[in-house]
Amino acid sequence: MLESFEQGGLLILTEERFRAILNLLNEKQAVSVTELTQHLGASESTIRRDLTTLHRQGLLLKVHGGATALSSYLSHDHDMQTKHDLNQEEKRALAAHAAGMIENGDVVFLDAGTTTGLIPDYLTATDVTFVTNGLGHARALARTGCHVIQLGGEVKPVTEAVVGATALSELSRFNFTKGFFGVNGISLKAGYTTPEINEAAVKTQAMHRCRSCYVLADSSKFDTTATLTFAPLAEATILTTVGPHTYSVYANETTIIEVKKL
Repeated sequence: MLESFEQGGLLILTEERFRAILNLLNEKQAVSVTELTQHLGASESTIRRDLTTLHRQGLLLKVHGGATALSSYLSHDHDMQTKHDLNQEEKRALAAHAAGMIENGDVVFLDAGTTTGLIPDYLTATDVTFVTNGLGHARALARTGCHVIQLGGEVKPVTEAVVGATALSELSRFNFTKGFFGVNGISLKAGYTTPEINEAAVKTQAMHRCRSCYVLADSSKFDTTATLTFAPLAEATILTTVGPHTYSVYANETTIIEVKKL
């Protein structure tokens, strides 16, 4: 028997909610619980129950704060709000650990992204120079009292990242002690990947200017491939969270630091 609930005078069947959730996920590749409650007019508890059922049926991957498609290939970027809502617990643990690795005297490249964007919340060092292509990152870093340089160039609205020829030209002048990078997918064959060519170019250029590179990746990023490779696995150390997933195959290719959730 199908469960149902009343919303705005309309009887919405569970089966119809399932179909709507999967259709939206097929379109966007990732959805948050908040987005689904607004889209379907359902309660959070109903949406969470639906996601659990669909996860158990093998139709999607339920993550903290929402769900992602089972597809291991990404051809486009998710919007900032959707990415922000997913896997918050993991992202905060990674950001806190990364912040603890930054020392006074460092010159740091901070890549655009929702996980790297949390690093300013946990900074303790203040005698640090940051260069970033993230608009929100620059604002947050400025509040820490550190020296902040915002790269110039074209702004990509979906991710609020600064990209393009101007950003690449400015990056070529810097030498960084450390760089912290976001990623859309990590795979043994393709390395570190992202869906957008201009962001890939900035990541590649910045990595080449860093003494040490760190990629912050929650568990959903592994065994996933996006359109463009911006670096091979060996070029960076991976920061990820301790969990049920095994990273032994990746540890043969690069260094992996597993971080406990906060």
